[in-house]
Amino acid sequence: MSIKSKLKTADEAVSQIKDGATIMIGGFMACGTPEILVDALVRKGVKNLTIICNDAGTPGRGTGKLLSNGQIKTLIASHVGLNPEVATRMNDGSLECILVPQGSLAEKIRCGGAGIPGFLTPTGVGTIIADGKQVITIENKDYLLEKALHADFAFIRASKIDTFGNIVFYGTTKNFNPMMATAADYVIAGACEVVEPGKIDPSAVHVSGIFVNAIVEGEKPWQM
Repeated sequence: MSIKSKLKTADEAVSQIKDGATIMIGGFMACGTPEILVDALVRKGVKNLTIICNDAGTPGRGTGKLLSNGQIKTLIASHVGLNPEVATRMNDGSLECILVPQGSLAEKIRCGGAGIPGFLTPTGVGTIIADGKQVITIENKDYLLEKALHADFAFIRASKIDTFGNIVFYGTTKNFNPMMATAADYVIAGACEVVEPGKIDPSAVHVSGIFVNAIVEGEKPWQM
């Protein structure tokens, strides 16, 4: 792939996504979520999506837009309390919500990117989190076997990116984005600033361009 071919419009970047796809979306309570890509997916209107993210955003922001548009079939997340529509859709049966402890979610994604099938953790032992999971005892202590997560696509938000795809994240917009960039087959970066190769100090790069398949300019700086 040539360097220039990574630059796309938002609609071009999401054009490959079909009904039933699994998508990781970076950010924490929409901070670090690429709104320009979420908006393009709303316009595309694909359905029955499995979304892996920290949370369900808020009404009208982040993954909350996909939820309101009825595009999410399964939500795998840690914190959904800021979006009351999650509970409404769970109660009416239109949404399957799989809650995962936040540290476990981060590690499940990291393992997916590292090619590790799973890991052991004491988090959730003896709770409903353990339902249906294998419990392994080591030196008289119980651990849950948590399996890795992988996605067809990942939406990540770049504060600064060069045209090869090397990314810098500012502040807490870094949440979940670096690990998701390694754990999906096709990675799309919504970018606030795009520069030429060599304009980013290599020591400042958080995600290497080898992980990035498409770059979309026009992401707005994050605001509360």
